[in-house]
Amino acid sequence: MSRRWSPDGVLASFESTTIELKPEDDGLLAATLVRRRAAGSSNRAVLYLHGFVDYFFQAHVADAFNERGWDFYAVDLRRHGRSLRAGNRPNYCRDLAEYDEEITAAIDVISEEDSHGTLVLAGHSTGGLIVALYADSGARRNEVDALILNSPFFGFFVSLSKRVQLPFGAALGRVFPYLADRNAISPRYLESISTAYGGEWEIDERWKPLHGFPAYYGWINAIRRGHARLASGLRIGCPVLVLHSSRSMLPGRKGDPRHRNHDIVLDVEHMQKFSPALGERVTVVQVDDGIHDLFLSPEPARTKAMDEVFTWMRNHGHD
Repeated sequence: MSRRWSPDGVLASFESTTIELKPEDDGLLAATLVRRRAAGSSNRAVLYLHGFVDYFFQAHVADAFNERGWDFYAVDLRRHGRSLRAGNRPNYCRDLAEYDEEITAAIDVISEEDSHGTLVLAGHSTGGLIVALYADSGARRNEVDALILNSPFFGFFVSLSKRVQLPFGAALGRVFPYLADRNAISPRYLESISTAYGGEWEIDERWKPLHGFPAYYGWINAIRRGHARLASGLRIGCPVLVLHSSRSMLPGRKGDPRHRNHDIVLDVEHMQKFSPALGERVTVVQVDDGIHDLFLSPEPARTKAMDEVFTWMRNHGHD
């Protein structure tokens, strides 16, 4: 039976399909695969993963790939965005490897059902950490031809007092995974990008609320274990591009203009430090005045980030 695709309902000109997953104690689980194809027939595809307290809405990124002849796919992971179901704990997981199920299923669709021979895997923030781990050990890692990481989550960027608490929170998460920090997310990042607060982008706050979702201690433990795997060294066989801003700062007061030219979510020094641990073919590029999601940065940083992606792809044989 052929897969059912429907109009996305979130982004015009996109379509989506549901990937059913094994249910857990917080109800039914699913992932959502979104796609938009290039104008002509294409054998090449990119698969994009969003970050924490996030979902796919960056239609302009799909535009850029489509214009260059790439079919574009994105996954809203379980318990995120389009995939969040009644009763689910938003954005929760106990192990980042849980996401391998939907990544593998998405690659099955892209490679088998839609017959693509070239695959680029891309991830932003937490999605960058997830796809890096998948490219190292995921079931279909050998089919990934290139990896693009947009401000990947390679370390927690928090105040000194919270940094001291992280090991205890992770240890607690192993025993009480559903305990949560309900004040883990600063509203300043969303304020800097959303049209509701003077930014440039239409954001659905059902899925990316101003004050975020609680950070479950089980999730904190999962992230720390992912960071430990990275620190011990990965063996990603394909070429990897890591993009990051030129500078970071912890969020300041509401309306601070620096929020629009700094990464105020993650520390670029973590990205610089741990990128060499990804593999032997890693390129690291700094984007001056970029924000956390470099592809949402105010101009000219946004165009610079996209140009760096396609220059790098061209240099690695993916025109």
